[in-house]
Amino acid sequence: MKTKRQEMKQSKFPPGWDEGRVRRVLDHYEQQTEEEAVAEDEATFEDRTQAVVEVPRELLPAIRELIAKHTESRRA
Repeated sequence: MKTKRQEMKQSKFPPGWDEGRVRRVLDHYEQQTEEEAVAEDEATFEDRTQAVVEVPRELLPAIRELIAKHTESRRA
């Protein structure tokens, strides 16, 4: 039987991510106060370069694929 640590080492991370980055993100959110979390959420909604849209869950795979294609085309 594998330990959680062994499973993490075998996990594949998205491009640009590694175990250190995942740990830093987890630490950030685990140490964040409720007030800081609310402020961060509010700041996200005020960012005019981003949009928040509600969609049915079954559309998420198609939307993620479109976003990935868009991101790739911008890198080229």
